[in-house]
Amino acid sequence: MDVQHCGYSVLVSARGELDEDGGAVLQRSLADVTADDRDLLADLHSVVSMDRDGLLHLLELHRRAESLGLRVLVTGWQPQPQQVMAQVAGIPGPGSALGERYALAGFRRLIEQRAQSSRDLADFTAA
Repeated sequence: MDVQHCGYSVLVSARGELDEDGGAVLQRSLADVTADDRDLLADLHSVVSMDRDGLLHLLELHRRAESLGLRVLVTGWQPQPQQVMAQVAGIPGPGSALGERYALAGFRRLIEQRAQSSRDLADFTAA
């Protein structure tokens, strides 16, 4: 995992496997975010495999970055992580020419579902 501050952006470059163990490192990438940072770019070009735990860590990174006011872009989806995303999100995509686009749509869908579940829970506990 490599974290760089580039102007107003934070670049997180992940490598190898994104799983339960790799996720802990991913979460620490936001430790040095400053008030001047505006964007988080998560580069997955070198992530050769990801499991559901890795996906959950990526979603949590996205949630935490947004709570800090950062815009988030995840790029470089490789075939195996694309396949995991497609399976979890329940959308087609593995092996297609538009695989990364499907992965991004799946990532957005999972974030929306998680946000809606959180809102529903907050409404329920407030009632």
